[in-house]
Amino acid sequence: MTAPTSPMNIVDLFAGCGGLSQGFHAFKPGAFRTVGAVELDIAAASTYAANFAEEAGGTDHIYAGDIAGWDPESVGSPVDVILGGPPCQGFSGLGKEDPNDPRNQLWKEYVRVVLALQPKIFVIENVDRFLRSREFELLTASTRDGELRDYVLETKLLNAADYGVPQTRRRVIVLATHRDLIASHPSGKPLEHPQPTHRKPDKKGDEDALFTSLDDWRPSSLVFNDTALETETTELPNRTCDFLGKALPGPFFTTDLHIGRNPTPHSLRRYKAIPEGGNRHSLPEELSTPNWINHQSGAGDVMGRLWSDRPSVTIRTEFYKPEKGRYLHPKADRPITHYEAALLQGFPPKYKWVGSKVQIARQIGNAVPVGLATAIAGELYRYLSAATSR
Repeated sequence: MTAPTSPMNIVDLFAGCGGLSQGFHAFKPGAFRTVGAVELDIAAASTYAANFAEEAGGTDHIYAGDIAGWDPESVGSPVDVILGGPPCQGFSGLGKEDPNDPRNQLWKEYVRVVLALQPKIFVIENVDRFLRSREFELLTASTRDGELRDYVLETKLLNAADYGVPQTRRRVIVLATHRDLIASHPSGKPLEHPQPTHRKPDKKGDEDALFTSLDDWRPSSLVFNDTALETETTELPNRTCDFLGKALPGPFFTTDLHIGRNPTPHSLRRYKAIPEGGNRHSLPEELSTPNWINHQSGAGDVMGRLWSDRPSVTIRTEFYKPEKGRYLHPKADRPITHYEAALLQGFPPKYKWVGSKVQIARQIGNAVPVGLATAIAGELYRYLSAATSR
């Protein structure tokens, strides 16, 4: 296989803070180049700009607004790959799962951009319930006799922990390969998902494991062993920046995000009473609530403490609130910090962040784990390289 002499151009839609893009750039320096990105949330778009605008040719290539108002022709370069995770609140089990949620229709804007830019490959990321949605049915049908008939879809539910991420996060990954590219590839097959590199330690009899040596899932201790048990501040540094026409706090490095909270004495007593791996059911009656006492089933992660020897649970947007899930530090009597959450998502220590504490937490929780994106990038890079070297 001959490596390409120039970077593969990528456009990132619904880009958030750049988890997918960071994963692609982390795969191999110079292999991919961002030439455009779209993100509605101004703080997330500013984070993306802080990290990728320079290589994209300036902030003019980072569109902070509704994708419906974005002109794909503004990219001005051939596009090899389109990435993106259309908002999933309409599908997510944490939301109302409203089939009429207008955000469910945003995949159609994604398709509009694909048709305009004609990438060789496009990648869609979403929550597992996307597979059972009407939108997924329509997307699949469009590749048979509709607008996307020039593409072949490969769809799979992947767990980030299977790719070395110290976090169990399941996401649907749709890989779409242009039929012309398939015809030029030695295999004659579309791009497939990367094979797992890790597995759950007690997973026996795995067919893949019979032929492939897989490492055990990576534990959360890989992150927590490198961060201080105690936090020294509850506030971000006093900085302001303006990347996209709006002044916002930042930029901050990931290492600046080791910020704590001010729990009440009652909350602190609760934290202290919960052992590693425990949760609200571990609390004595005087520290519990009538609702928790009367409902012993379900919500096992509420007020939960992480395990040191396992990956973390899925990092969501309110990871700093233990009442929202299993977000207590494995050893310290506090919730995990923004710094720790970003590391569990795979962001490097020098990644730049823009926004308030709440805005940055939302960006971290909504991101695709960098390690999962890197695994996809590697498979995609090798496929494209083989197809274009014939």
